[in-house]
Amino acid sequence: MSKLTDVPKRILIGRALRSDKLGETLLPKRIALPVFASDPLSSVAYAPGEVLLVLSIAGVSAYHFSPWIALAVVVLMFTVVASYRQNVRAYPSGGGDYEVANTNLGPKAGLTVASALLVDYVLTVAVSISSGVENLGSAIPFVIEHKTFCAIGAIVLLTLMNLRGVKESGKLFAIPTYLFVAGVFAMIAWGAFRGLALGDTMHAPTSDYEIKPEHQGLAGFALVFLLLRAFSSGCAALTGVEAISNGVPAFRKPKSKNAATTLAAMGLLAVTMFCGIIGLAMATDVKMAENPAKDLIHDGAAVGAGFVQDPVISQVAAAVFGEGTFLFVFLAVATALVLFLAANTAYNGFPLLGSILAQDRYLPRQLHTRGDRLAFSNGIVLLAGAAILLVWIYGADSTRLIQLYIVGVFVSFTLSQTGMVRHWNRYLSTERDPAKRRHMIRSRAINAFGAFFTGLVLVVVLATKFTHGAWVALLGMVIFFGTMTAIRRHYDRVAEEIAASDVPSDDTVRPSRVHSIVLVSRIHRPTLRALAYAKLVRSDQLEALSISVDPAETKALKEDWERRGIDIPLKILDSPYREVTRPVIEYVKSLRKDRPRDVISVYIPEYVVGHWYEHLLHNQSALRLKGRLLFTPGVMVTSVPYQLESSEAAKVRARRRADWNAPGSVRRGPVERRHHKEPSRKG
Repeated sequence: MSKLTDVPKRILIGRALRSDKLGETLLPKRIALPVFASDPLSSVAYAPGEVLLVLSIAGVSAYHFSPWIALAVVVLMFTVVASYRQNVRAYPSGGGDYEVANTNLGPKAGLTVASALLVDYVLTVAVSISSGVENLGSAIPFVIEHKTFCAIGAIVLLTLMNLRGVKESGKLFAIPTYLFVAGVFAMIAWGAFRGLALGDTMHAPTSDYEIKPEHQGLAGFALVFLLLRAFSSGCAALTGVEAISNGVPAFRKPKSKNAATTLAAMGLLAVTMFCGIIGLAMATDVKMAENPAKDLIHDGAAVGAGFVQDPVISQVAAAVFGEGTFLFVFLAVATALVLFLAANTAYNGFPLLGSILAQDRYLPRQLHTRGDRLAFSNGIVLLAGAAILLVWIYGADSTRLIQLYIVGVFVSFTLSQTGMVRHWNRYLSTERDPAKRRHMIRSRAINAFGAFFTGLVLVVVLATKFTHGAWVALLGMVIFFGTMTAIRRHYDRVAEEIAASDVPSDDTVRPSRVHSIVLVSRIHRPTLRALAYAKLVRSDQLEALSISVDPAETKALKEDWERRGIDIPLKILDSPYREVTRPVIEYVKSLRKDRPRDVISVYIPEYVVGHWYEHLLHNQSALRLKGRLLFTPGVMVTSVPYQLESSEAAKVRARRRADWNAPGSVRRGPVERRHHKEPSRKG
C-alpha cells in the first residue's frame, strides 16, 4: 500500500529531503517578505473597499471621513509593526504571540492567543481565496458561476505548493507578490503625476453614479458608531502582521535582525499602498455600496441585480491607466494572483504554531514533526481541510467571511503586547546597566502603547462586528481552546500513568509463568516457522490453537498434525457461528481469569507480500485479532512473518530505486570524497 501512495506523492511534492538539509530551506529576506507578508500586502486590494462600503451607508457625504480613517489605520499599523519588532528580538524561537503570552501571562492567556491565531489563519485562507476567486470571476464568468468549486481547487493547489517545502513555495510566490507591489506603486505614481503635474481629471467607472443612503443625515453617536465600524473594516489591512514573529525560525541568520527588517519593510509597503489607493479613490470619485443593486443609482434608476461592482483597486486602475489597457490588465491579473497567494502567510504561520503547540502537548504530536520535504506537512493539511470546510459552508462569499475576520488577530495583538510589558518589567527589576535600562524602558513604552491601542481596537471590532458574524470567530476560538485543553489533559494523564516508579511495582515483577499460544488455521510453512519460534522462547506452557469453522478442514488438520508427529498439543475450539476472533479472545480471557499472574503470549503467523493489492487478500483475520488482543490486559502479541516471493521482488525493486539517479543529477559518475593532502616538508 505504501508503494501505491508513494509514486503520486513523489510526483506531487517531490523527493524526500534529509534532515541535515533543513538549513537549505531557510529564507533570505527577499523571499521571506512575500512568504510571510503576502497577506497584509494583498489586503490593500480589499481593505479600502471595505472602508468605503461601510461609509456608503450614510451616503457619499460620509466619504470625506475616509482619509481620517486611513490615517488611523496607518497609526495602528506603525504601532503594531514597532511593537512586533520588539517581539522578534526578545523571542526569536518562533513562538510569536503564543510564546510571549504563555511565558508572561500564563498558560491560559497563551492558549487564548493560540486559539485566536489558529482561527485567524483559517479565515485568512478562506477570505483570501474567496476574494481572489471573485476578482478573477469579474473577467472569467465560469469562475464566478462555480466559485465554491474554484475556491476549493485553489486551496488544494496552494496546499500542494506548500507541501513541496517553504523555500520552493516562497520562490513561486515571490514573483506575483513583487509584481503586485510594483503595479500598485506604478498606479499611485502615475495617478499622482497625472493629477498633480499634468492637471488631468481622472474618473472612475462609477464616478457619475449616485449612492442612495440607507441612513441619511447621521449624527452624534450613530455617526461615531458608523466611523468606528468603517475603521474596524479598514483594520483588515493588519491581518498577517503577526506571521513574521511566528515564523522567525524560517529566516536565515541573524534570524531576529532579518525578521525585524522584513517586518519594517512590510509595514512601510502596506501603509503606502493603502493610503495611495484611498487617496486615488477619492480623487477619481469611486462609488461603492453594500447593496449595489438597490443603493447605486445611475441615470435616476437603481443599477439592478445584473450590475457587477468591481473592487476599488480595479476602478482606480481603470481611471488611472484606462480600462482595458495593458497596465490595467497587468494589475488586475497581479491582484488576483496575489490574493490567491496571500493565503500563503497562513500556510507558513499555522503549521509553525501548530508544531510549537504540539511540542507543548496542546495538539497531537503528529503536528510537531516535519514531513518528507522538511515542511510541517500535517499542519498544512489540517489548515487546508479547515479552510475548505469554511469556504464550502459560506459558499466562498468574501463579504460574509470578512465579517468573521480580524477578531482573532486583535485578541492576539492585545495579549501579546500586554505580555511584552510584563516581560520588560521583569527584566527591568534586575537590570542595573543604564544603557540597557534606557533601551528596555523605550521598548516597554512602545509595547504599552501597542497594548492600549490594539485593546481599544478589539473593543471596537467586537462592538461593531459581533452581530455581523464576529460571534462565529469567537465560537471557533472557544472550540479550539476547549479541544487543546482536553488534549493537554489527556497527554498529562497518560504521562502520569506510564511514568516509571522509583520503587518496585507490578510492572517490574517477573510473571509467574508464560503460557504461549500459536494460532493455527492449517499446516504450512508460516505455521511451522511460528511453532519453531515459539519453541525457541521456551515458555512454561506451549500449545497450538485452532478454531473449527469447517468440520472437514478441522478433521484434515488433526490428521496432518498427528501424521507429522508435531510434539505440541493442539487445542481445537468449536465455532458454531463461524467466528474466529471471538472464540480466541474468550479463551485467552478465561486463561487470564484462572491464572491472573500468568502472561499469555499469542503468536500469529503472517504473510509478507510485495504488492499493495495482495494485502487485501491476506492477514485480515490477523489484523482483527491483534486489534482485539491489544485491549486485553496481560496478553503479549507476536507476529511471525513469512516472506513470500513477491516480497523478495519488492526488495529488488527498492534497491534499484535507491541506486537510480535522475537524469543530470550525476554528470561524471559518483562524486568521490577528496582528502586534502598536507604539503610535503623538505629538509
